Amino acid sequence: VSIPLSFFGGIGGASRKGILVKGSNYLEALAKADTFVFDKTGTLTKGVFKVQKVQPQGMSEEELLELTAYAENYSNHPISHSIKNAYNKEIDHQRVSQVQEIPGHGVSAFVDGREVLAGNFRFMEKMNISYHKEDFPGTVVHVAVNGQYAGYILIADEIKDDAQLAVSELKKANIRELVMLTGDTQLVGEKVSSELGLDKVYGELLPGDKVAKLEELLAGKSSHGKLAYVGDGINDAPVLARADIGIAMGGLGSDAAIEAADIVIMDDEPSKIATAIKIGKKTLKIARQNAIFAIGIKVGVLILSAFGLATMWEAVFADVGVTILAVLNAFRALNVGDL
Repeated sequence: VSIPLSFFGGIGGASRKGILVKGSNYLEALAKADTFVFDKTGTLTKGVFKVQKVQPQGMSEEELLELTAYAENYSNHPISHSIKNAYNKEIDHQRVSQVQEIPGHGVSAFVDGREVLAGNFRFMEKMNISYHKEDFPGTVVHVAVNGQYAGYILIADEIKDDAQLAVSELKKANIRELVMLTGDTQLVGEKVSSELGLDKVYGELLPGDKVAKLEELLAGKSSHGKLAYVGDGINDAPVLARADIGIAMGGLGSDAAIEAADIVIMDDEPSKIATAIKIGKKTLKIARQNAIFAIGIKVGVLILSAFGLATMWEAVFADVGVTILAVLNAFRALNVGDL
């Protein structure tokens, strides 16, 4: 009774902190985790793109942003939304005509009678337009007006407010290695990794590549340690299922990721991972206390009985009394206010 109750208490205490644990074995495994692998977008970052820089060529920043916002007006892509949000003015639809979206490249449109092309470097190369070539720490939208390069807009995802706290708390918890796997470029991954202080980062990974990289990390982990993967997207589902412990962001995470995960952070705060580790370690400690106490008392009474020194009252205490004390001690796992 004492050990299951301790873990039930730990699972209940975790739920009070917005952490859904799908089984006591996952709580125990989390307490032993020494390697954490993170997805980037939506896990350590907000998954909301924001314009970081407007670099015009032959026009003002305001004009470049306006022309791009008008050209991107009819697109539902998150990058298009970020440009329109940065422009933050009402769009006059009569100024835009002949809009065409080219999948995997960008958009073309006529704004005030001028042809505006906005898209990635492949779009510029396809249209034989000489563009600004550089490795950018983010997503770049190149813009051309009437066949002439007009500049670029740099867009990047924002790091979550408590991601830095999450990393520092995990390091305090003596986690051996913190790794990030991302489908973004290596440069973008290294930028986020350096800001947060992660140990390793692997970029430009497809979903299958993430699974292969996780297999490498699993092979290199310590014999007694556990590996946890933290993700939120549908592409993370195979990796979440393969890891020793899969942790999903439950607020904005996909249904597939939540289904595949063993632990779900309901409010998308990565700092809750460190809280879950503390709850796991506290629960494990209480379970050990109960096991040692219960077995110790029973063995002691058995020895006394062998010498004729134990009465019925000692026997009752060894059974009912120990059970009550173990249950009361297990209730301590529900108290997570001091974590």
